[in-house]
Amino acid sequence: MFFDLNVPYSQDDPEALNTLNFLAELGYTTVALSQTVTGKLPTSLTPPTLPSNAPKSLQLLTRLNLTLSDTAQNQRLNSLTQAYDIVALRPTNEKTLLNACTTLECDMISLDLSVRLPFHFKFKMLSAALSRGIRLEICYGPGVTGTGLDARRNLIGNAMSLIRATRGGRGIIVSSEARRALSLRAPWDVINLTCVWGLSQERGKEAICEEARKVTALAKLKRTSWRGIVDIVHGGEKVATDNANPKSKGEKKTFASKESDSTPDSLKRKASLGSEAAVEPEKPLSKREMKRRAKKARLEPQAADAS
Repeated sequence: MFFDLNVPYSQDDPEALNTLNFLAELGYTTVALSQTVTGKLPTSLTPPTLPSNAPKSLQLLTRLNLTLSDTAQNQRLNSLTQAYDIVALRPTNEKTLLNACTTLECDMISLDLSVRLPFHFKFKMLSAALSRGIRLEICYGPGVTGTGLDARRNLIGNAMSLIRATRGGRGIIVSSEARRALSLRAPWDVINLTCVWGLSQERGKEAICEEARKVTALAKLKRTSWRGIVDIVHGGEKVATDNANPKSKGEKKTFASKESDSTPDSLKRKASLGSEAAVEPEKPLSKREMKRRAKKARLEPQAADAS
């Protein structure tokens, strides 16, 4: 199963269907259609309607990309996690990155590595996010389709720094962020691209398979449970009995009667009301009793002769 968790989508985009069809041909199974919001959150924010004519082999998810430029904004993240399948934060400075790694509730931290970042990645900061179950995302689309060599150079340099700061690429996922089908790459091409950045082939495959699957699973667990800890599976409702089929009801009764007949109490033989109680068999004499009776038999003749 291959995942691409960042595909920009809008309902009025004529190229969206071609992009989804090409993703299905490349072998992807799960795709997240993303919506980007910059600045203050609007009062009403709902996920876009998923296309009905998308390939059936694709599992489509909704995603929100929220650009962080101030640590005082974005107080409605808890409500957004219930509306979207995935909520991703994109910090633009070191303060917002620290806030996203330590306190804010999100599913992943997406970084635009095609530009020159004004901060350096630190292991202590990134490990705080990984310990909370938040993954770090690298998007190769802007670096592949960017104009000039600066975008590619920045993507390679920033990706190498991020992999080095996470001690071997732990908790990293790779997405496309491709607005057109021309910017997409096949899964094994993406794995080869991660090897150029410094990841091993196993880590590269985990970045588009296992780590991406963990993001979707944890995001679903947050929506369906209380703080990802308690999940109500059965609320104690009464199970409706099937009264329409008397035959099955009779069969259940017969089976229950057979079970009751096979209990240990039912195996005992009961005497009829008119019959007498059965005589219990005489218990065998013990050795002490046999000695006592033999001694008594020897002493009885002696007592008779003395009299």
